[in-house]
Amino acid sequence: MTEPTKRTRRLAGIDIGTLTCRLLIADLTSGHPLKELQSERRILRLGEGVDQMKRLSPAAMDRVIHCLQEWRSVIESYQVEATAVVATSAVRDASNRAEFLARVKAECGLEVELISGEEEARRTLLGIRSGLPIGVTDILALDIGGGSTEFILDRPGQKRIVRSIDIGVVRLCERLLRHDPPTEEEVRHAREWITRETKSAVAEMDDYRQATFVGTAGTVTALAAMAQKLPAYEPARIHSYVLKLDRIQELEQTLLSRTKAERVGVPGLEKNREEVIAAGAIIIRTIMETLGREECMVSDLGLREGVLIDLAMRIG
Repeated sequence: MTEPTKRTRRLAGIDIGTLTCRLLIADLTSGHPLKELQSERRILRLGEGVDQMKRLSPAAMDRVIHCLQEWRSVIESYQVEATAVVATSAVRDASNRAEFLARVKAECGLEVELISGEEEARRTLLGIRSGLPIGVTDILALDIGGGSTEFILDRPGQKRIVRSIDIGVVRLCERLLRHDPPTEEEVRHAREWITRETKSAVAEMDDYRQATFVGTAGTVTALAAMAQKLPAYEPARIHSYVLKLDRIQELEQTLLSRTKAERVGVPGLEKNREEVIAAGAIIIRTIMETLGREECMVSDLGLREGVLIDLAMRIG
């Protein structure tokens, strides 16, 4: 008896984040890794000022809408079967989120799903799980975003535990790291805040120390690229790279000793991440020290891949 032919679906997904917007167009075939056709990410800072004002600024909304209009044309050129667009922390926190979502629908023809921190974690996990090395089962995933950070303890056969803390790279910069570079006192306050929130997040997570520690999203992948001094972003060299705590500590100290302008051109650091990368380094270093972790496995797969995998599952 011949095997039934597995159907391939061409899908598009967009992740509208607090700092970064990401596009992914890929072919998905059941039982196979997704085949990327087009991907792009742009640092647009939709969440700029949201921590203080609780509103999305007109300029930030305009930046994202202009980008989405471009991406809509790209998506149409690939004749995809379906598209999913999600928005996360910045839009969740903004009092004028309805205005933004209505503008995206009217001006870009895209329906945006505003997802909770729990749902964001679930889809991020789908992305991470799709690319884990063989033999890695129990994981404690860390997803550092612009507005929030998620801890996800996932062990086969047990209930997944998700904890979201309202500390992300944009929020940390705007709330505490006001000097360039940050002062010692600002960094100390940041560490105290992150330590306190991290301890609270893992308080109910039994046996998290036995799980493989996996990091995803821009801070972690940027540090992996910087640790290897990559002249250009190479997913194959970043995915499954093991970031050591001592290397993160070195990178953090290098970043904190430089101004934003002096960070430009650091090998591995993508353009426009110069301001927030120091905050990201502080976050992951403090979390790893608080949890007693010496290394972090890097996943280049995360929410945007999970958005596509989830879409494929929903349309059947």
